[in-house]
Amino acid sequence: MIHIRRGAIAALLALTLPLPLASAGSASATDPDAASTPSRNTPARALSLSLPRPTGPYAIGRDRLPLVDRGRKDPWEPSAHGRELMVSLYYPARTGTGRPAPYMTEAEATTFLERQRQAGQLPPQAGRFPPEVLSSTRTHAHTGALPAAGRHPLVVLSPGFGLNRATLTVLAEELTSRGNVVALVDHAYEADAAFPGGRTLPCTACAKLDAMTSPDAGAAFMADVARNRAKDISFLLDRILPGHHHPAWKRSGLIDPKRVGMAGHSIGGAATATAMAGDTRIRAGANLDGTVAAPIPERGLNGRPFLLFGNQATGRPGTDETWDTTWSRLDGWKRWLTVTGATHLTFTDLPALAQQAGLPTPPGTVPGLRGSDLTRSYVGAFFDQQLRGTPQPLLNGPVPGNPEVTFQTP
Repeated sequence: MIHIRRGAIAALLALTLPLPLASAGSASATDPDAASTPSRNTPARALSLSLPRPTGPYAIGRDRLPLVDRGRKDPWEPSAHGRELMVSLYYPARTGTGRPAPYMTEAEATTFLERQRQAGQLPPQAGRFPPEVLSSTRTHAHTGALPAAGRHPLVVLSPGFGLNRATLTVLAEELTSRGNVVALVDHAYEADAAFPGGRTLPCTACAKLDAMTSPDAGAAFMADVARNRAKDISFLLDRILPGHHHPAWKRSGLIDPKRVGMAGHSIGGAATATAMAGDTRIRAGANLDGTVAAPIPERGLNGRPFLLFGNQATGRPGTDETWDTTWSRLDGWKRWLTVTGATHLTFTDLPALAQQAGLPTPPGTVPGLRGSDLTRSYVGAFFDQQLRGTPQPLLNGPVPGNPEVTFQTP
């Protein structure tokens, strides 16, 4: 949970995109029973992946918004002209409008897979897996969709280090289907991600982290990542919240600026705590399995609610001192939940896609689709309660239907 180094990313993805993807048949991620046993005679191009269906009542629209903060230098790339962000903005939409939105670009998928091959973490047979299978994963969002009426809470999502924003699409779609606007952010040079002008910016920060010579240096570096992401989020809010003279997003009027939340995976979760410490516009936050690289102030977060949601191995009291410290300093509504059998990637799209592709679940590990359901349920309930004012009994304590989830009370 401390962070994912480049080599660790490759090793984990070798578990989610290996042999079965080179031979699996078609399956639907909306039905766990549809994850079929792959046939070795079926070509990779026959594989069709789709994200789990959102549970909320709203259809989903999606816009893309590039932003550049000209007032800041990029911390990882000196030649960059300002600090760039690439944002997918999801919004409640009218049913039956718009066109299907892609999962990620083929260039992103190509780079994503090629880097794993270069690291020597994918088996030779995986070379037959074409990037277009990943890039063409079916989503439930639509570009150009007409927005639903009303003003909605905003939830900002920040992905894990080295993982592009597409890896949190399932959560983004779920939160939007429940009636939120969602801003899903790529931070330049912190993953292989597509930016305007046909550019796929490399993960320059990953190489810098791998060059660190000591754990202390690596921890200090990740603290810098969290602080820079916090600045990114404040800049994003400056540009998209209504009230700005010239909002960067044409649909900014859909956002209720008094109901803003944030969540993130891994370093994105750490950045959530850091962003809340520096920006009081963020009213609620959730950390999905991320070591809190930059500690929150001793005084807490001014009573604002916070959710810690992690895996059992490193997300229990006494296993990550930054969570113990954070818990003691949180001064508002708080919950600390751990999921038995979860891995670091359980809280992303990748294990659900792997299960759909026919990859067996490792012993003792929560199946990918089940992990996705738990993440959507608890994070969705958190923001429903904290931003929409709807009480959620799911957050009050253990329930028989979710035996994997433990409420920690250190």
